[in-house]
This record gives sequence, C-alpha cells and structure tokens, in this order.
Amino acid sequence: MVDFEEVYQMKSRFQLKLTWSLLLFAMLISIILATTDHHRMRHQAFDNTLTQIQLNEKMVQYALESIDKAYYLFGENVAARMKKTSDVLLQKYDDLPSLDEWDFDQLKEQLQFDIYMIDEYNKIQYSSLARDIGLDFAVCCGKLAKVLDERRATGKFYHDGIDIEQGTGMLKKYSYVATKDKKYIIQLSYFLEDSAIFRVFNFLDTIDDLKRNNPSIDEINILNIGGLPLRKSPSDEQLSGDRRKAFEQTLRTGKTTEFRGKRNGESAIFRYVQYESKYDVGTTKHKVLEIIYNDRELKKVLNENLEVFLIQLIAILIIAAGLSLVITRWAAKPMHMAFHDSLTGLKNRAAFDELLASALADNKGTLALLMIDLDNFKFVNDRLGHSKGDHLLRSVAHGIRSAAGDADMTIRLGGDEFVIVMPATTREAVEDMAIRVLNAVRDSIDNETDSLDEEVTVSIGIALAPEHGMDPETLCRNADAALYRSKEKGKNRYGFYE
Repeated sequence: MVDFEEVYQMKSRFQLKLTWSLLLFAMLISIILATTDHHRMRHQAFDNTLTQIQLNEKMVQYALESIDKAYYLFGENVAARMKKTSDVLLQKYDDLPSLDEWDFDQLKEQLQFDIYMIDEYNKIQYSSLARDIGLDFAVCCGKLAKVLDERRATGKFYHDGIDIEQGTGMLKKYSYVATKDKKYIIQLSYFLEDSAIFRVFNFLDTIDDLKRNNPSIDEINILNIGGLPLRKSPSDEQLSGDRRKAFEQTLRTGKTTEFRGKRNGESAIFRYVQYESKYDVGTTKHKVLEIIYNDRELKKVLNENLEVFLIQLIAILIIAAGLSLVITRWAAKPMHMAFHDSLTGLKNRAAFDELLASALADNKGTLALLMIDLDNFKFVNDRLGHSKGDHLLRSVAHGIRSAAGDADMTIRLGGDEFVIVMPATTREAVEDMAIRVLNAVRDSIDNETDSLDEEVTVSIGIALAPEHGMDPETLCRNADAALYRSKEKGKNRYGFYE
C-alpha cells in the first residue's frame, strides 16, 4: 500500500532534499579544495626542508672546495717541503737502516714534521709521535692499507689533501714514500689547523654556523674513505650498522643515500652525499658528507598547517551550510506553493492527481475517495464578502484536517470543493470519517454564517477502490456522482456510489 505522506514528501519535502544536496555538494567541494590546499602546503613544507638540506650540502661542499683550492694554489710549498724532507730521510735510511738508532724526537724538531715508519705489514713500528706506535692500518683502516701496498710497490712520493690523525681526529696533511728495500714507508704529517690558509678557509666554522642556525640539523660530519669524521677522535663515534652501509654505498656509487633511524634515542634522518675534490688526487680525493637532521621543525610546520586546514575546513563548511539553507529557502518556496493551496494550506489538485494515481497503482486493499462540497457557498461571498468567504474556507479546511487521520490525505481541489483520500481502510472506517467531517464542517459553518439567511450545508460523495473503480478518472467520476446523489437527497449528508 502506498504511504501517501511518503509519496507526497517526494515533492513537499523538496526543501529538505535540496538542503542536503546543496550541503553535501558544498561539503564535497570544500573538502576537496581544503584538502588539496593542505596537501600543497604539506608538499611545499617537504620541498622547503629538502631545499634547505641541499643548500646546506652545497655550502659545506663549497667550503671544502675552497680550502682544497687554496691548498692547491698556495700550499704547494708544504708538499715540496715534505718531498724534500722525505728525500733526506730516505738518504738517512740508506746510510743507517737500523731504525733503533734513530732519534725521532730530534728529527721532528729538526725537520718540523711528525715522522712515522710503517713496516711491510702496514703497522707503525717507529714514530716521533709515541702514541701512534703500534697502530695497525690493516686492522683499523683496510682501505688505506691497500693504498699503502700500492704506493710501496711504486716507490714514488705521494701527498694527500686534508685528512685526520688516527688517534685524535686532528686535521693533517700526510705524505708517503717507500724505502728502496720496500721494508718501510716513510710517512710525514703536517698539522693543518695552525696554517694561515686553514684559518682563512676554515670549513669547520661553516659547519658550526650551519648547525647553530638550523635547528633541524643535529650533526654534519665529513667522512674520509675509512668512514672517520674529520676533527673527531675515531673513538668518539664509529660508523656501524645502517650508517656504515649507507656510507659505503655512497662512497662506492657516488649516489646520495638516505635512511631514517635513531640518534640519541630520537628519530633522525641520515643523509650521505659524496664529495669529490677537483684539486686532490690522493686518498683524500673522495669524501662523504654525513648530514644528520631531525624533522621537528617540519612536524611543527605540518601541525601548524593542519590546524589552519581544520580551521579553514570548518569555516568553509559553516559558510557552505549557511548558503545552502538560504538557497534552499529561496528555491523551496515556489516548489511548496506549487503543491499547496495558498488559502487553506491543504494540498492542491496538482498533488492530488499524482498521489491518487500512485496510490491506486499500488493499492492492495480498500481505498476511499471522499468528495466534499459546500452547498450555497456562493451566498457567503455575495452577501458577506469574499473576505468572509475566505475565512469560512480556512475554517472548513481546519475542520476537515482535524477530522482526518494521520494516514489520510486532505486536499482542496478549488473553490468550495475538498477531498479526503483514505488508504488501507474499511467501509465502517469511511462512514465514521464521513460523520466526523460532517460534524466538523457544520460547526465551522455555524460559527461563520450566523447572519446569513440562506443555509450553507455540506455534502459528501464516497467511492471505494477497487469496488467502484481502479483508475483515477473512474473513481473521481463515481465519487462525484455519489456527491450529487447526496445533494439530491437533502444535503448535510454523505452517500456511497451505487
């Protein structure tokens, strides 16, 4: 059985449907726009962070390149002195191969270089720097040990760029030359941090400035080919695990490597970038920049962006909801008027035609159509005025609506004609309804027409479906016939179609 209210609400609830449609559409557009903007700001924050990291990389690389270039242009005298000193020591070795008889402290004071004698197993056996005696490069520095073997075989003089002292991490320059018998390599070291060139082009100051001015940077290290950081004691911090793996990969491939890990118990990003010197051809030609940075600043920016996003989204949704309600009210008013009688507020003929057709199509029981007409209503308008007539019609409509049940449909067809449609009913219920309507309408007429000489009455004609017809036209025609039969029988009465 058709629910008349539900069917009618497809039209009469247009306002609610339109409100939700506009609201959902506005919410969808708002969410899409706000989310798109949020993602744009999020990507921008990531891009800005990456750009800053890359800028820091370039600044460190530039500082390294500057000092490399400075030593290349102005530091050749140091390399020349090391070559000359190495020749002196080679001659001394030829003259006195028993190193136990050498006074290395006196040689250091005389030659102004620290001296190391590395045996054929790449272990320091003698040195002017006592703490380094016994240092085994084969154990601590496998890459350097291989280079030493190659240099020992050639017998040529070599000097490297900036490197670190194994025990302290101090920056030094080293030179190497093998003795003629290949038993030893003579290694000289020169302390760089006291030189005028280093003081002018101190890349370590650049690193300190970057760390101080960028809260997102936890650490910047310049690693030699052994993975040891310049200016730090190797005992302070050793590369291991993922750090060692990423370092080796960058050193081997030249490609930047990055991974997320832990530093001092906090999340950090470890980034490794290769640096290749244009001015160095030794073991110090290749280095790796290790930049350890946190994402605290990035998270702070992202949280701020998220707050802005939520505020914007809520504001947009509120505005969209308000606009939807306003637009709905504007659009729904004419729709409401199209299906309602403006005088009485009852549904009109447009609503009646559609609802009756739908109800009959789904009818599985008894449906009643009650046609109600006021007799002599013309006298009310003619003698009491249209205003009084309108007032009577409103009063009659109120009485009919009060008499009808919740599932019944009350309609004004026009003029003084009204209709009640009763779905899923019985003949007895219809008769009870007709009596209630007669009483309610008579009360309204009596209250409004006391001064009228002619009596205004009400007549009701009733047709039942499917007994008296299954289509709207037949049912209306038969109800109308029953109405006129009631009028003929004396008015103020109801009658069924016969």
